[in-house]
Amino acid sequence: MAAPTLQQPSFLLANLKADATTKPLFQRCQDLVKIIDDYPAKELHLIFPWLVESVFGSLDGVITGWNLRLLHSRSNEYNIAMDFLDPSGPMMKLVYKLQAEEYKYEIPVNYLPGPIKASIQEGVLPDCPLFHNKLHFPLSGVLTLNLALNPFEFYMFNFAYSLITPKNFPQGQHGSTTDNAYFVLVDTYLKYFLPTEGSVPPSPFSDSRGSVTAPSPRSPSVSFAGYGVHSPSLLKHHIFHQPSVNADPAAQEIWRSETLLQMFVEIWLHHYSLEMYQKLQSPQVKLALLQYRLSMSSMPCQPHAPPGSGTLHTYQEPFSPTEEHVLVVRLLVKHLHAFSNSLKPEQLSSSPSAHSHAHTSPLEEFKRVVVQRFVQQKLYLFLQHCFGHWPLDASFRAVLETWLSYIQPWRYTGEKVNPQPDQNRTVPDKWASFVQENLLMYTKLFQGFLNRAVRTDLVNAKNALMVFRVAKVFAQPNLAEMIQKGEQLFLEPEHVLHHRQPRGYLTPTQGGSYLSSRQRVVTDTVFRVKSHVYALEGQDCQYKQMFGTELRGAVLKLIQIIAQARQTAKRISDHSIEVAANNSFLSWFGFGSSDLNNTFVGAEPEETGECVKKTHEFLDRALDNLCQIFRLNSGQLNQLISNLGSSQDEVNSKQLPDCIQGENGLILTDLGRRQIMNGLRRFEVEYQGDPELQPIRSYENALLVRLFYRISSLINERYGGHMNALCSRPDLLGRLGRHYLANPDSASRLRKSPTTRWTLQRHRQPRLSLRLLASYRTLLMLVLLYLLGALLSFGPVSCTLLILFGGFLHGLLMTLFGDKLKSH
Repeated sequence: MAAPTLQQPSFLLANLKADATTKPLFQRCQDLVKIIDDYPAKELHLIFPWLVESVFGSLDGVITGWNLRLLHSRSNEYNIAMDFLDPSGPMMKLVYKLQAEEYKYEIPVNYLPGPIKASIQEGVLPDCPLFHNKLHFPLSGVLTLNLALNPFEFYMFNFAYSLITPKNFPQGQHGSTTDNAYFVLVDTYLKYFLPTEGSVPPSPFSDSRGSVTAPSPRSPSVSFAGYGVHSPSLLKHHIFHQPSVNADPAAQEIWRSETLLQMFVEIWLHHYSLEMYQKLQSPQVKLALLQYRLSMSSMPCQPHAPPGSGTLHTYQEPFSPTEEHVLVVRLLVKHLHAFSNSLKPEQLSSSPSAHSHAHTSPLEEFKRVVVQRFVQQKLYLFLQHCFGHWPLDASFRAVLETWLSYIQPWRYTGEKVNPQPDQNRTVPDKWASFVQENLLMYTKLFQGFLNRAVRTDLVNAKNALMVFRVAKVFAQPNLAEMIQKGEQLFLEPEHVLHHRQPRGYLTPTQGGSYLSSRQRVVTDTVFRVKSHVYALEGQDCQYKQMFGTELRGAVLKLIQIIAQARQTAKRISDHSIEVAANNSFLSWFGFGSSDLNNTFVGAEPEETGECVKKTHEFLDRALDNLCQIFRLNSGQLNQLISNLGSSQDEVNSKQLPDCIQGENGLILTDLGRRQIMNGLRRFEVEYQGDPELQPIRSYENALLVRLFYRISSLINERYGGHMNALCSRPDLLGRLGRHYLANPDSASRLRKSPTTRWTLQRHRQPRLSLRLLASYRTLLMLVLLYLLGALLSFGPVSCTLLILFGGFLHGLLMTLFGDKLKSH
């Protein structure tokens, strides 16, 4: 638990702890409002860490707090919690009151994100300004390091950390919906501290001491816009400095916006290896990029690993984000796009020179760089890890929509446009720079999605929808051309760049000129694209083109799988119609199938009826969009699909999946697994144990099943030898005995699934089975026959004899003519 740097006994804290177990939430909040208004900061300072922990829970998850992730609008406590934690509410008033007095609160380094914690313990200071000048080095050793945060940072750290803290929720409850108090609070804080209109409201306790500790100042002559070089301070130096009394109010309060965003990003998007973290943060790599940018890349420059990487290069933090975690990240991405797109047009088009800085407010400057500087790197790693480790099921939709939200910033401009289908909405040319500076977000993650799609069951409507969504987004007019242009810029040879710009990047204020401005702009764009790729993948990365030969082959393979899934969906639909026809009212009288597992292997419960129609629609539209993206004509598409004719597919569906013979039976190969997953081939999975010991079905009477089992067991035990002798006879009596007594499938049982040798060689003796009489269908049929006999003036004995005679006659006919009927 985080604790204040100075501990003193407090009767106020003791009373609040006592009230926490006896008073309801409404009364506790009323008491806290009065305490926050009446008590001085010196007293409130002592209760603040306990109050934050009682609201958000402890960092180790033992204390659950108010369970904001389980509070929904239907709950009585929802409005109470929302009013108390509102950005203008009592809790934030307490934060500002303590902020004005420069109090500090400690967080153990052990609770920091894994790569940052390991880096600090190895003596490498993180590059994020959030951790600068806040580390306390006690004499006891590095394992007890603490991070001293101001009240606002401490509050936001606990708020963000409560999303990823594993907690023991009550059974049957989970926080996966988007209408809980936590999700709504995140949205409220983002809109308040990162407003799309106006500025951040000032705190009620404005004071020069309320600003965060500023890092070392940066020279005013250094341009704010860098290409791939991530500077320690993400805003201009005057934003971080202690503002004067006459300074712009926005400059005084902008630090809250940056602090909130940095907390969210560092806590929620920190899932990557320590090696990757050190590569992103290493000053040697930054120096190499700077030298490359100054046309000095021809010089030998191989940055060595930073201190500590030799012992921790194999470190990898466990990563298992929840669906709720991903949905909150998507909310953050969507709001940051809206926040960035609210930048005034004149600020967006202005040059990032020192002259323009004089006329740019800190908030507008923040909007201009917020996505690229704060989110891009860590979100890319977060999504890349999710693409590689998320289960191959429909829950991946949350990750997919987060990715699609990031790569479509034009959806969050706030402009009122005529509603058009996405595939008909041309991407404006002004977004070309965003696509180029986020090239890997489009190309590398698209490749990751392809790797998932070819291993996913596309017969499932939810999985088919995901393929359709991706194809629909990338098929937007002008987007594919922008991506292709970005790849061309990245692959442009270096010697051409050196010839174009022998003097590097010198602005007019640094001695440069605007001669050949078009070449300068093109070269500047090339370096931005290259620096983006190198910053995320390293200078030794092997880039695979999205429109190259290798990826085109993977797309053609996906198209084939989509065509196969369409055919499988058609077979499921046809099979479902057959089953529905067989399971009509006549099936009660024995004319329908009594197979308990009479379903198409590979079909999910929801993959029937309307869902199969949706699968067809999604896959058809996905095929059209993929052909549009990769410029495949109808002839090429028909040639691919023609190799998967229905006749060949029907033959394949009756064959076993690809297997190898193992010591204990059949073993599936990777090809066989894909065949099963896409419904191309299947095992005839059946119950292969004793039919008499199958689980009692819903259409059977449990009491009668057990009773008839005991009766038949006694008969089989006593007369088993006679039955065996009867079934061994070659004449008509033997055939009749085998019809009534022997298992009809025992003689022709084939290998239909991987089984052991013992199962294949198992021999079943002829026996009598009375379980059929325990079926409600059989009982209903007998009742109807007895009623019919009563109407025809037959007594119970006569009806019984007639039923037995009819059963014997049916068996005799099936014995004599059964083989001929089966052949027809």
